[in-house]
Amino acid sequence: MPQTEYAIQLEHVTKTFGPVIANHDVTMNIRRGEILSLLGENGSGKTTLMNMIAGIYYPDGGQIIVNGQPADIRSPRDALALGIGMIHQHFKLVDVFTATENIILGMPGKLNVAEARKKVREICDRYGFDIDPYQKVYDMTVSQKQTLEIIKVLYRGADVLILDEPTAALDPVAESEIYSRFSEMVTDRTAVYISHRLSSCRFCDKIAVFDHGSVVQVGTHEALLADTAGKYHELWHAQAQYYDEKAVKSN
Repeated sequence: MPQTEYAIQLEHVTKTFGPVIANHDVTMNIRRGEILSLLGENGSGKTTLMNMIAGIYYPDGGQIIVNGQPADIRSPRDALALGIGMIHQHFKLVDVFTATENIILGMPGKLNVAEARKKVREICDRYGFDIDPYQKVYDMTVSQKQTLEIIKVLYRGADVLILDEPTAALDPVAESEIYSRFSEMVTDRTAVYISHRLSSCRFCDKIAVFDHGSVVQVGTHEALLADTAGKYHELWHAQAQYYDEKAVKSN
């Protein structure tokens, strides 16, 4: 596909569930190679918006443009064909399968498990992931399971990674390990990182703050934290203090 300045463009995207407006007239551009954070409280509409890009929901209005072309994304398979992969907050793994078996599960065509293991190992070696291709999921830590979900999307060749609170279930030490590899992991990709706390978005290039289904503020981590007049200033600082204290206790 030809390269364009923007990997994803959203134009006036709206999604409702009965009387509930999950997203209202959202217009947003995601630059190629950018790490964008969608930040907001639970129910603010950030995950719903990304679920439409990932083919889980279909918009009621507006348009999604991928690589400069209008896209009709009606399933996760459609999204993956466009190079879009989503890592969900809740694991979608089969406990009795190995890491490799989970990664290739559902892929079309005749699969060579030995070749798949080799490719999984190459991905792990490249990014320093502590995953054994032969390891059963039921023997993995929470951190390893989250890492496996990330490897699954990388294995399938996604150019746009959507991560829905990927560190929510991790302790601060494991969370720090994921962050330390994140920038390298998306060097040649575009990433959208969904979170509910500003302190976890410090490695992102840009942050879009969501409230009641709309984007209400955009800026860098430093700019949002320094905005003493902003609506969420006290919340950001309270979150940072809480998680800093939690990190100290875990050490």
